[in-house]
Amino acid sequence: MFSKIYENANKKIKCILDNFSKNETIEKEDIIYILNLKEVREREIIFQASEIIKNKYTSGYISVKGVIEFTNYCKKNCTYCGIRRENKNINRYRMSIEEIIETSKNAAKWGLDTIILQGGEDLFFTDDMMISIIKQIKKETKLPVSISIGERPLESYRKFKRAGAIRSLLKHEAINKKIFDEVHPDKDYENRINLLRYMNILGYVAGSGNIIGLPKQTIEDIADDIIFMRDEKIKMIGIGPLIPSKNTPLENYKIGSADITLNAYAATRFAIPRVQLPTTTALGTISEELQFKAFEAGCNVIMVNITPDIYRKNYNIYDNKRKVEFFETISKIKNLGFKLSPITEKAIIKSN
Repeated sequence: MFSKIYENANKKIKCILDNFSKNETIEKEDIIYILNLKEVREREIIFQASEIIKNKYTSGYISVKGVIEFTNYCKKNCTYCGIRRENKNINRYRMSIEEIIETSKNAAKWGLDTIILQGGEDLFFTDDMMISIIKQIKKETKLPVSISIGERPLESYRKFKRAGAIRSLLKHEAINKKIFDEVHPDKDYENRINLLRYMNILGYVAGSGNIIGLPKQTIEDIADDIIFMRDEKIKMIGIGPLIPSKNTPLENYKIGSADITLNAYAATRFAIPRVQLPTTTALGTISEELQFKAFEAGCNVIMVNITPDIYRKNYNIYDNKRKVEFFETISKIKNLGFKLSPITEKAIIKSN
């Protein structure tokens, strides 16, 4: 499987490749080694291996999903987040149901393969409203619907599943409870972990993820995040660096490491070979090129922003958030030689 790169690898990397070939995963010691990699040649070999794994265990193409940030109201007060409830320096908004549906319909014509409804924890959008939105998007676009709306009651998520939501994304952010509690004053660790586990029971394609660079975080903590997601059978994993935001307690904190983030993508691909692994907007905010470099480190998903511009500028979960624009992204993916999903390719051909 790794014959083309094996002879160029050092003893430790050969051991990691052998462990993966035997077990189709790796354990904490190997994950930590990958996370700690700094030498350019060693990283290249690990990235090449993660690309081989991606191509063997997934479809081999890049999936393009569209994110609608439909509300920036949030009842939570996470210390790193720009839309936290105590931030009085942003313009709050809520898209109407009609705007959400129209945005979804327009985006479906481009060839997106999923509509992601993302927002702060905003209970203005009742269960009935969310059910209506999910059903209408399914009816009008025929696309899968993913929801990323934070912590709702278990029964709510059951209703959303029945309404047609296929995927859910609820990042655990840090499996180390002390780190989690440090940045989540609401102290909702147990509820979040229990909800995440419930997603699998309900039959969602469950998504989670962690943040690289949180206060007091160690490499071992990041490795534990990856192992947690593997053991919980998480199907989609979003890993991004911490980007400080103004008007938050962490506004002067350092940016999370881009190199460790890329290493984490590769380590995750080794640990969970079939996972859907997005290259995150947070990484692209540090550098657009890094976001595309992540495709070489094992990522196979990118999320483009389809929020109307009038609202998008106020979904400021962190500063200088890059807009991942659809047509620019498609062009870049093709120019880099990666394959697009059949849905996207078909739409591009049709539009031409």
